[in-house]
Amino acid sequence: MKKLLVLTLLLVACNKNIEKQNIENKNIEVDFTTIFEKSEGLETATYYETIKYYQDLANSYPEISLQEIGETDAGKPLHMATLNMKASGDNFETIRQNNRILLINNGIHPGESDGIDATMMLFRDIADGKIKAPQSTIIVTIPIYNVGGSLNRNSTTRTNQNGPKTYGFRGNARNYDLNRDFIKSDTKNAKAFAQIFHLVQPDVFIDNHVSNGADYQYTLTHLFTQHNKLGGELGEFIHTEMMPTLEQKLEEKSWDITPYVNVFNRTPDSGFTQFLDSPRYSTGYTTLFNTLGMMVETHMLKPYKQRVEGTYELMKSMIEITEEQGDKITQLRKAQAKLWAAGDTYPLTWALDTSRTSTLKFKGYEGEMIPSEFTGAKRLKYDRSKPFTKDITYQNYFKATDSITIPEAYIIPQGWYNVIDLLKLNNVEFTQFKNDTTLTVESYKIGSFETRKSAYEGHYAHFNTIVNTSENKVTFRKGDYLISTNQKTIRYLLETLEPSAPDSFFNWNFFDTILQQKEGFSPYVWEDRAEQLLKENPKLQIEYNIKISYDEDFANNWYQQLDWLYKQSKHYEAAHMQYPIYRLK
Repeated sequence: MKKLLVLTLLLVACNKNIEKQNIENKNIEVDFTTIFEKSEGLETATYYETIKYYQDLANSYPEISLQEIGETDAGKPLHMATLNMKASGDNFETIRQNNRILLINNGIHPGESDGIDATMMLFRDIADGKIKAPQSTIIVTIPIYNVGGSLNRNSTTRTNQNGPKTYGFRGNARNYDLNRDFIKSDTKNAKAFAQIFHLVQPDVFIDNHVSNGADYQYTLTHLFTQHNKLGGELGEFIHTEMMPTLEQKLEEKSWDITPYVNVFNRTPDSGFTQFLDSPRYSTGYTTLFNTLGMMVETHMLKPYKQRVEGTYELMKSMIEITEEQGDKITQLRKAQAKLWAAGDTYPLTWALDTSRTSTLKFKGYEGEMIPSEFTGAKRLKYDRSKPFTKDITYQNYFKATDSITIPEAYIIPQGWYNVIDLLKLNNVEFTQFKNDTTLTVESYKIGSFETRKSAYEGHYAHFNTIVNTSENKVTFRKGDYLISTNQKTIRYLLETLEPSAPDSFFNWNFFDTILQQKEGFSPYVWEDRAEQLLKENPKLQIEYNIKISYDEDFANNWYQQLDWLYKQSKHYEAAHMQYPIYRLK
């Protein structure tokens, strides 16, 4: 009996050693059927199930690796999975020399979980040979970007959406919408994304979403970055080659697709416009680094199984395009990096170009405005028993409405470390003055702006910002930052440092302290000095007389008069409304 017990213990120990050895050798048999597949297309994997799935893939396939990079607001790291069929590791400096890199972002809005499940199956099916493996395209994915939103699971907040049974919430752990945070970077998630993005430096970027809006026949819609805004031959390529090729490939697989249907509470019959993705959005941000970006927008009302399968096929097609056009993509991206330089005109703001349109053969449903039995007002009602295919107008051309001349460099005083930190995060190169230095620079005074009346993503953002430009001698301190525009990050610099740009740091409230006057006057003291000021400055007296003669409000407001004179005097502080970043021609 004693011998039997010893033998049993030896066998158990032996089995444990074998199990440990199998783990180390990554030979454990794992069931890679996803939660989505097990539920027959009704459920999506949780955050923990998703990360465990990629860990198991990495343990089983040498071509797949999983890394933790950065932090998120939820207190958990961001994960990055890499599929490299050459199994040459994840040294991206080496990888990108002879390959293209495609980055897939999932779960930015975790209730829109289609891409989470589709990418799990895609990695598995490529690694085990079920579908043809790319030879020169490395696939990287962020399995779930909005970790906090994914952990905040429910089955009710996606009111319009047809499945899955439960899902995550749109806001992250601090209730930020991460697809508005790529420039301002209020969240740890956005900072971690920037780490991944600049580590990987992708050629192509896909962000998987689910749409809101109209009802129509399509399961799939695409939202490529706006081609005029992308600019150059790269913009032409995304518009005339990449997008049509994707549509054709999916048509051959019996998957209809159309551009993102950009309408709200109306039918798309009369046409619609392309969405203009400014840099706050993922594809607007990636555009600043000449990455070919697109969003997948599946249709919320289609069954979840159908949406996930469509996302899977679309990503397969984008991998095929990246493989087939890889050399051209590399060539165009290198050329694009030289498209703008100091002295060139750079477009900052955009508006619809109504002189040019495209025509879509659109597959929709008849809809009409009928009396509501609930509110008594008119309501929109679609009739799915009346599908149609008709030509509609698609407005997908934009033109620049404001532009600037690119300076040789920007100069940022070291006190604005919040800006400097974001520039460093985005691989901006700079030098620092070794001594106090006086230079003649272009200087901006904030002339006018408007501000949102309600909170938007943690900010009361500015818009319609107008600046007044002057040339001044300014003394900069030792340690202040000199940032040349002759670098890869030129577009990021222009879009963040020029106050008039829609998503500039100024418009995102980074410099609101300059908008508040810090010093002032007591009227009973200043009135005597103001009178003396006018006596000593005849020209100013003339300007004052004209203003008081033609501006009734000014003439009837004694404080306005004193304040105006104060602001014409040497006592008025130079810092008020003075934009603290300077341009070097």
